[in-house]
Amino acid sequence: MPRSAPRTFTQTLKPRTRVIGRRLRRQVPSKDTILAQPWLRPVRPYLSDDRLWALERHSVAKGVAMGLFMGLLLPVAQFLFAVVGATVIRGHVAISAACTLVTNPLTVPPIYWAAYEIGDWLVPGPFTLDLAPAQAIGWLGTAATWLVTHGMPLMTGLFVLAVAASVLGFVAVHMLWKRR
Repeated sequence: MPRSAPRTFTQTLKPRTRVIGRRLRRQVPSKDTILAQPWLRPVRPYLSDDRLWALERHSVAKGVAMGLFMGLLLPVAQFLFAVVGATVIRGHVAISAACTLVTNPLTVPPIYWAAYEIGDWLVPGPFTLDLAPAQAIGWLGTAATWLVTHGMPLMTGLFVLAVAASVLGFVAVHMLWKRR
């Protein structure tokens, strides 16, 4: 009996990815299920566009870019701003929201440390706060001083990381997505 050619890694992987894809599709709610939520009534007309939910190369790339940008830049309400941003730029809404999960309790300390180091390297000189009323209040003056001295490098670094991650995410989706 003739011996068949050995299977490649991608040939071995394809049946398994189909099963995972089917399971994932069953568990992820559809666009209509999400939009049927009563609390989404005010924004339903903006989110009902099919281009915001279609798994297309450019739409997904824009969704990844927006999600990474908002996820890294904003410490609160990332999900909301990522969805609004994806709606504005016509990116994939669900993927944009999912990409905000790049920051979570495990990743925030190293991300913020790297952002501070980058910002400290980019922003020249130390910042000082010379406000007499702020220093008279005690802890508020200390907090304001810390915010001015450490906040500027941190926010600068977060902005640089957010822009770099969104550009890399956009390019990576375009490069990894197979053209049909």
